[in-house]
Amino acid sequence: MTNDVADAGEKLSLAQLEELISTDPERATEELRRLLRGDPLNAGGYRLLARALRRTQEDSAQEGLIRTTVRAADQLLMRAGQALEADDLETAEIILRRRLVEQPDDVDALYLIARLAHLLDYDHEAEELLRLAFEILPNFSAARVALARLLDKRHRSIEAVAELEPVLETEPNMIAQALKAAALGHGGEFDQSIEVYEQMLKTWPDEAGLWSTYGHQLKTVGRSEEGEAALRKATRMAPYRGEMWWNLANIKTAKFSDDEIATMLGALERNDLSDEDRWNMHFALGKVFEDAGDAAKAFAHYEKGNATRLPFMKHNPRQLTAEVDASARVFTREFFEQRSDWGAPNRDPIFVLGMPRAGSTLVEQILSSHPEVEGTKELPEIPIIAKALGRGRGIYYRNVAELGRERSVELGEEYLQWAARQRKTDRPYFVDKMPNNWLHVPLIQLLLPNAKIIDARRHPLACGFSNFKQNYGETGATFSYDLRQIGHYYREYVRMMAHLDAVLPGRVHRVIHEELVEDTEAEIRRMLDYLELPFDPACLRFYETERAVRTPSAEQVRRPINRAGVEQWGKFEQWLGPLKEELGPVLDAYPEAPEEYIR
Repeated sequence: MTNDVADAGEKLSLAQLEELISTDPERATEELRRLLRGDPLNAGGYRLLARALRRTQEDSAQEGLIRTTVRAADQLLMRAGQALEADDLETAEIILRRRLVEQPDDVDALYLIARLAHLLDYDHEAEELLRLAFEILPNFSAARVALARLLDKRHRSIEAVAELEPVLETEPNMIAQALKAAALGHGGEFDQSIEVYEQMLKTWPDEAGLWSTYGHQLKTVGRSEEGEAALRKATRMAPYRGEMWWNLANIKTAKFSDDEIATMLGALERNDLSDEDRWNMHFALGKVFEDAGDAAKAFAHYEKGNATRLPFMKHNPRQLTAEVDASARVFTREFFEQRSDWGAPNRDPIFVLGMPRAGSTLVEQILSSHPEVEGTKELPEIPIIAKALGRGRGIYYRNVAELGRERSVELGEEYLQWAARQRKTDRPYFVDKMPNNWLHVPLIQLLLPNAKIIDARRHPLACGFSNFKQNYGETGATFSYDLRQIGHYYREYVRMMAHLDAVLPGRVHRVIHEELVEDTEAEIRRMLDYLELPFDPACLRFYETERAVRTPSAEQVRRPINRAGVEQWGKFEQWLGPLKEELGPVLDAYPEAPEEYIR
C-alpha cells in the first residue's frame, strides 16, 4: 500500500492531491480513483475523493466536510457482507472497491472494508477506515463498537473504553457494556471491570455468558472460589453450552459432581450440539477424567476435542520451518556484529519466552515478586512490529537488512512507549511474557539490544501433552491441536534457539523447568545474576505476590512449587507416539539441543 499515485511518470502525494482539488477537482477525482484502485484500504484517499466529487458535482455541503447522506444497505453490500462471512475476501474486495471508488462516503461500505482490512491483518488501515466512517456519521455506533473491539485486540484497551463511552451514553446495550468490561480487564483495571459485570448482572441476571465471563475475571484476580461459584451458575443456566463447562474446568482446582459429568456426557449425545460446544465439552471432560485418575477416558476426550477443533485452526508447519531456515541464513554472527550499535539502549524490558505451557508464567511470577520488577502480561507489540515489517514481502527478516539504524531506534522506542501504557508501577524493569517471541529474538536484539531474554524450557513430552490438553482461546496456540504439529513446533523452537545461542552466545538465559522445581533457590539466584539484580527472598515466596494472572497457570503460581505436574504426562505416555516421533532427536537430547542443531 502507498500514499503516492503515478501519472505519466509523476507521483502525487495525498497532500499534492488535496491542493489539486481546489484547482482541478476533475483531475483530482481521476487521480484519486486511480490511487484507490491500487490501494483500496486508504482512508485518506476516500476522504479526499469525497471532497473532490463534491466539488465536481457542485455539492452544497460546507467546504472541508464530507456529506452525510446515508442509504440503507443494498443488495450489493449484502453480497459483500456474505462474502466476508464466507471468508471469500477476493469477492468482498472487488465489490467494496468498486462501490467506494464511486461513493467514497458510503459508511456501510467503509465499515465492511474495514472488516476486510482486519481480516487481512491491516489493522492500522482498518482503524483509519472505521474512524472515517463515524467522522461521516458520528452516531454510527456499529463502527465505534468495531473500532473498540479492534483496539482491545491490539491491547489498546483503555482507548477502546474511551471509544465505547459515546455509544453507552446513547444506547447502553449489553454488547457494548460487555466489551467495556472485558477491555477494562485486559487493560489491568480489574476492579472496574468486575464492577461493570456486577452492574450488568443486575440488569441481565439470566445471561449465562455474563456469569461465565464474570467468573473468569474473578479467577484472574485470585478470587477463585467466587469465580467457581459464578461459573457453576453459568453451567446450570446453559447446560449445553460447552464453553461454560470448559471455563469451569479451567479453574484447575474445580471438582465435578456425578450429575454434572452426566450432563456433559448427555450433551455429547445431542445431534444439534455445535462443533464449538462439542470440543469444549470434550476438553472439560478430559480434565474431569484426568482428575479422577482415568487416563484412558481422559485422553479419549482430549483427542476428540482436539480432532474437532483442528479443522478450524490455521497453522502452517511448512511456513514455520521456512521462517526458521530463513532466520538461520540471515541472522548470522556477522549480521549482528555489523549492527551492534542499533536500537534503543534502554534496559527496562525482560522478555520471557519459549513454548506455551513451559513454565513462563512461573518465571514471570517469581520475577514480579522482586521489588525492582513489574509483571505485565503477554504483550503483542513485538509480533505486531514483526508483522508490519514483513507486510507486502512476507516474513519480516526480508526487510530487516534495509531497516537502518535510525529506524531501529525509532521502533525500539515505539515498543517502550507502547509498553509504558501497560504498566502500573514505577519499578525500573518489567516482564513481557509472550511465549511465541522466541521467533522474534533477532528483532528484539536489533531494537532493544540491552533488554534481557529468558527462555523457559520444559521437557518436550510434559510441555507437548500440556498443550494438547489445553483448549486455548480464539487466537491461542494454533499448533496445539495435533500431537505431530506440537512436536514439529517444539523442534523448530529448539532449532531456532540453538542457532541464536551460536550467533549470540550468552545473550539468552535458559531456565529448565525441572531444574527450577528441584533446586528453586539456586535457579532463582542464577536468573537474578543474569538480570544483574540482587537476590531477594520475596522471589522464593512468589505465591504470596498478589497480582492478576491471565494464563491457564493462574492457580498453580499461587501455590508453592511442587513436583505434581513434572511427570504428569507419564500416565499418558502410551498415547504420545506421534509426538515422540515428530520430536525425534530433540527428545533424546533434552535439555540440550541435538548436535546437528549446534553449528
